[in-house]
Amino acid sequence: MSMKQVLLTVLFLCQSAAFASAEPACAEARPASDLTAPELTGEETAEDADPTVTVEPAVLVSRRPALRPCKFRQFEAGRERMQARGAVCGDWTILGETRKPVAGKARGCGITNPVRVYKISDIALSQFSLMDCQTAVTLKTWIENTAKPAFADMGGGLKGMRIVGHYACKTQNNQPRSRISEHARGRAIDISTFVLKDGTQITVRDGWNNAQGAVLRKLHDGACGIFGTVLGPDADRYHVGHFHFDTARRKGAPVCR
Repeated sequence: MSMKQVLLTVLFLCQSAAFASAEPACAEARPASDLTAPELTGEETAEDADPTVTVEPAVLVSRRPALRPCKFRQFEAGRERMQARGAVCGDWTILGETRKPVAGKARGCGITNPVRVYKISDIALSQFSLMDCQTAVTLKTWIENTAKPAFADMGGGLKGMRIVGHYACKTQNNQPRSRISEHARGRAIDISTFVLKDGTQITVRDGWNNAQGAVLRKLHDGACGIFGTVLGPDADRYHVGHFHFDTARRKGAPVCR
């Protein structure tokens, strides 16, 4: 073999090794048979092997194009799992169903992109509650940061909440000539009772000025600043028996009473 042939052989082997080590980080693993030749038995020789079986040299593939399809597949798979779970608002912990736009019977009522929610962060709602996603996500934030910690050492923790108001095309407090309520825009939720895992029920009406008053005030105060409006028993006679939380778009400071 001439010196030129030797150099060409060495160059080919070096290129093959470099190509084989360039497998994209996000590419799917290839079957072993694609990269190695079939093993020969003890009685076979290279001449006896099936001549149609050949070993294709690995091909260098750009890393960037390989990553994009892989990430897209992961995104699609994750979205399909969320839909199968019943997740809405792009959040694994908010369960329910998306609905068609709601057109109100009166001016100012309706929801463009409504969802009907029945469970948030493993906390069950007593009824399907119609709202927009901003309100659902804000409610989740309050549940995880305030409600769950408040009941962590009581009755095994929080299990559910009794909902007494969600979407409704109405005025504030159902009063004639009042402004349109945030309930009419799908931005409000009313909660009257908190149910613990041991079956204990703590109501806003009965607990506010009794033994459960401390924990109920934690819930009330923890909602202030997260929601645009927070109303409780001290606000007025219309809210003696429940908390009203809404995500009203306000220019000034949130209302917390």
